[in-house]
Amino acid sequence: MTDEKLLQGPIHAVHVELGATFAPFGGWEMPVSYAGTVGEHTAVRTTVGVFDVSHLGKATVKGPGAAAFVNSALSNDLGRIRPGKAQYTLCCTPEGGVIDDLIAYYVSDDEIFLVPNAANTASVVAELVKAAPEGITITDEHRGYAVFAVQGPKSADVLAALGLPTDMEYMAYVDAEWDGRPVRVCRTGYTGEHGYELLPRWDDAEAVFRAILDQVKAADGQPAGLGARDTLRTEMGYPLHGHELSVDISPLEARTGWAVGWKKPEFWGKAALEQEKAEGPKRILLGLKAVDRGVLRQGQAVLRGDDTVGETTSGTFSPSLKVGIALALLNTDADIKPGDEVEVDVRGRRLRCEVIRPPFVEARTAS
Repeated sequence: MTDEKLLQGPIHAVHVELGATFAPFGGWEMPVSYAGTVGEHTAVRTTVGVFDVSHLGKATVKGPGAAAFVNSALSNDLGRIRPGKAQYTLCCTPEGGVIDDLIAYYVSDDEIFLVPNAANTASVVAELVKAAPEGITITDEHRGYAVFAVQGPKSADVLAALGLPTDMEYMAYVDAEWDGRPVRVCRTGYTGEHGYELLPRWDDAEAVFRAILDQVKAADGQPAGLGARDTLRTEMGYPLHGHELSVDISPLEARTGWAVGWKKPEFWGKAALEQEKAEGPKRILLGLKAVDRGVLRQGQAVLRGDDTVGETTSGTFSPSLKVGIALALLNTDADIKPGDEVEVDVRGRRLRCEVIRPPFVEARTAS
């Protein structure tokens, strides 16, 4: 894909103005960093950062019994939540693979708002359209809304300064207004820090973002790009579709079985996942923390002695720990446990790593 074909979000010009470097991601031209990934990562862990993640998909499912229909399709149990709450869930294949992981906003029994990953939005919408009963409409609203993630210990201060609501429980949302513009505010995020995701209308994005950025800077924070988003989520062990989740990697392998409503009568992939659960997954996701000096990357073989026992799915340098870290799918028959030592083939050099169960740093998401 050439740069000319990459999609751009509603505030691309603002990112250029801020001196961002860009890279393709999910078909979109995304800001990777502004002043440097490590500084942006540190700002989110210590003060506050704001991410433009407007590339994320948006879709609305409407009609009589929309919530019941979505509940029959996606993995998690919408019956566990109520209007005003959001839920992490999975769109699975009949074989138990993952088409996408997404957030479902419970608006009412007759309306569910979905936020899938950018590259998978069309696939999720197509599957829902194909399965929808008469009277249920699914609308792709990818360019209907922007998404800004305000993350870090001072995130509530930023929103309060803008007159936006902050006092809500984790995974709850409120439909609010800023300067007469509607903004959906949700206590969600992808960093492991206390934070919020704001969804203004696409056409209101620049005004809302500039107002957020002013308050972020006043709180000694920074705009943050895709680089920091990736190091932050890897430290937390959060899966990224295409790395820790895919049509070839099941929720059980990725340790996201908690997002499956096992007691529901139906959801896509239920039979295959129940069978896998009964037999036990053949691979399991664990963390690797470098003992030797070196940076881990995706797609590297994990070794124990002469045996290959797995493969890294994501890898980076952890700005918080100052060491290389990775997530890896390890063969369950190798019986590798947290505390064990393995090696990773880093371009022909064997790098010693300690096996841990993520997160690598303490989670403050729900605090």
